[in-house]
Amino acid sequence: MARILVIEDEQDLQRILDYNLRKAGHEVMQALRGGDGLETAWKTRPDLVLLDLMLPDIQGTDICKTLKASPETRDIPVIMLTAKGEEIDRVLGFELGVEDYVVKPFSVRELVLRIQAVLRRREATKGGEGGIIHFGCLRIDPEAHRAWVNGEEVRLTITEFKLLLTLHERRNRVQSRITLLEDVWGMNTEAEVRTVDTHVKRLREKLGAAESYIETVRGAGYRFVGSPEEPKP
Repeated sequence: MARILVIEDEQDLQRILDYNLRKAGHEVMQALRGGDGLETAWKTRPDLVLLDLMLPDIQGTDICKTLKASPETRDIPVIMLTAKGEEIDRVLGFELGVEDYVVKPFSVRELVLRIQAVLRRREATKGGEGGIIHFGCLRIDPEAHRAWVNGEEVRLTITEFKLLLTLHERRNRVQSRITLLEDVWGMNTEAEVRTVDTHVKRLREKLGAAESYIETVRGAGYRFVGSPEEPKP
């Protein structure tokens, strides 16, 4: 069971989500306004936040920025709910650090499955694989959910961290977008393959000097390459 905070101003949708999430075994907290949602998040530290993009007082993007900027709340996964489905909105959401992005109208059953997938990723990164990983200029601590490049910490979302770990664990082997969707996101629909590209792009940007460890294999997917004894420039 997880504690889920729903920040959504549509009361009918709140009731639907409350019923279905409780039916799935979760504890649900609700906020109709962004300010109330932020206060609840800081006080209760939920396991996951469902966040509407358009709220009456504070934009969902600003709420996400605030949560991700605070050490106390930055590791709480956020799934954004919005009626905007253009690519620019999806990219913006992922750049802000959201774990997933669901466009209204959506299937509640699919949303519940996406929530479960995000929670599984969160638990997987908590458990880690034990021990610090050193790979060239990159250092990864699976148990602490932290990564460094040339000694400087890189702030990664839960999904970005899981993606990095997955690629590293399978280094020198090409991972298709569908494989990554299944193993990192817990999804298997080809309609979401661009989600992988967006996250890889963002991950590379954050890795800086270590970005070249993640190689694009045209027409196939991605591969973690390189030797830990020979850092890439």
